[in-house]
Amino acid sequence: MKVQYSVALLYALSLANAHPIEKLWKRFTSTEPSMDQLVNTTSFVYPQVASKEVFPMDTCNGITLEDATIDQLQDYFNRGILSSEDVVGCYLDRYFQVNPYVNGILQVNPDCLSIAREMDRERAAGIVRGPLHGIPFLVKDNFATKDKMDTTCGSWMLLGSIVPRDAHVVSKLRDAGAVLFGHSTLSEWADMRSSSYSEGYSARGGQARNPFNLTLNPGGSSSGSAGAIAANMAMFSLGTETDGSVIDPATRNGIVGFKPTVGLTSRAGIIPESEHQDTAGSLARTVRDAVYAFQYMWGEDERDVYTRNQTGNVPENGDYISFLSNKDALKGARFGLPWQKLWTHARPDQVERLLGVIQLIEEAGATVYNNTDFGNLDVISDDGWDWEMGATNESEFTVIKVDFYNNIKSYLSELENTNIRSLEDIIAYNYEFSGTEGGEPGVHPAFSSGQDSFLDSLAWGGVQNETYWQAVEFVQRSSRDEGIDYALNYTDTATGENFKLDGLLVPSGLSITYQQAAKAGYPMITLPVGQQSNGRPYGLGIMQSQWQEPKLIKYGSAIEDLLQYKIKPQFYDYLAKNVPVY
Repeated sequence: MKVQYSVALLYALSLANAHPIEKLWKRFTSTEPSMDQLVNTTSFVYPQVASKEVFPMDTCNGITLEDATIDQLQDYFNRGILSSEDVVGCYLDRYFQVNPYVNGILQVNPDCLSIAREMDRERAAGIVRGPLHGIPFLVKDNFATKDKMDTTCGSWMLLGSIVPRDAHVVSKLRDAGAVLFGHSTLSEWADMRSSSYSEGYSARGGQARNPFNLTLNPGGSSSGSAGAIAANMAMFSLGTETDGSVIDPATRNGIVGFKPTVGLTSRAGIIPESEHQDTAGSLARTVRDAVYAFQYMWGEDERDVYTRNQTGNVPENGDYISFLSNKDALKGARFGLPWQKLWTHARPDQVERLLGVIQLIEEAGATVYNNTDFGNLDVISDDGWDWEMGATNESEFTVIKVDFYNNIKSYLSELENTNIRSLEDIIAYNYEFSGTEGGEPGVHPAFSSGQDSFLDSLAWGGVQNETYWQAVEFVQRSSRDEGIDYALNYTDTATGENFKLDGLLVPSGLSITYQQAAKAGYPMITLPVGQQSNGRPYGLGIMQSQWQEPKLIKYGSAIEDLLQYKIKPQFYDYLAKNVPVY
């Protein structure tokens, strides 16, 4: 039974028993704040105004944790200088310091400290599972986690829904000893719902922001997964990509994005968009750290039939970490520059630095061939990213919208404690709560076109007819055989020699570059190389053919070692109001 006390009764009880009621009574009646709640105003400072650097990161038990690598943390762990619990606690401090501004983390795992303690106990007992043991990481809010957190893809409609199990890749990382720190903010429904929207915005999570300049587009849809790592709130994160959603935010936030071949990392337990193009990738501040994460993500999974295709296409020993290299690996390497339609559309304020990087790569011993163009340039947009380009039976969006209708129904069918079972239910919810979910066009500032892409998907109804299969065939052929593979198969006009290039170097900040890799389902990596005058970073990307992750790892790490390029957020305009950005 609930007991309610009147003020008079509290006073009477306080006379009869001075403790603890007296203390409670004094708190009710005193005009002075409780001593238990007082802040030491003589020592409390705002770090962003107490030094020349905005949001400097405190040391962790005297250790500089900012921009630390996984190898450095493991060294501290092994020498007893830091524990996993120490590091997770320090990242919590960082979360409270900068996340109110950056909004890269949607929710913190309430069990993160207890998991870290368990990893420390294992280490003390002589058990170290691998390089990720005790390392904190984030997952995008479309990865199912069977714990005290919700998996919602940023929408209120899935709040409280119960997932059947961890996403496969999350389970593998937990088994590797990594500590799940939380879910990161994202573009709602991973950019699927609208054709005109604010990247990084979701009704549940709000607007994720770019820590280099908080008024700029953070890239989508793995926006928080990139921004949180750039702002030093965790060691690495997971993102998903259907068309650019790992590469784009990684580039804009000045970190490494590693997007593997479709079918190399399981999509089971990840809120889907398209079975033909979805893939789970890693984001980190270094190539090595991104590869450490990937090493414990890839593998076959009975719940994702596409992973069966990797059999015979992966390293015999299964060790992708062994392909990490240094700048010496560039000696004798041969790269291509797809100039027409790709480099010709690069931003003028980036080209000088990008070509300077190409020159450094050549000086390190590599040969770079220009005009290694795609065979079918007509399928590449002249007006930037456009997944609706082409006739219906040639359009990438035809594939995506049919897949989404079917794939989302399959995912929702396994959830408990929710009435959301289909795209029809999703659309109806957005209409019912249009004020917050932007179901109608022009109602919500983050969703100017409403949910038009959902409606396009609904109109098709998931029917896999002849037009759909023609689109699947065309998109894959034009981006693979006539696209990336065509460009990689190079014939030297001077010597007549024909050979396979070690990679295609592209300006990864250009949307039509990563769109080609996405349509093909091929792997790509981006690493930061420069920064625009407004603070926004940009990167150099490497594209390769299906299952060629070893080459991306080898040459990505080699270029990183050559450049030794370091970049850290300036938090420009951090006091600006957090509003949707386009």
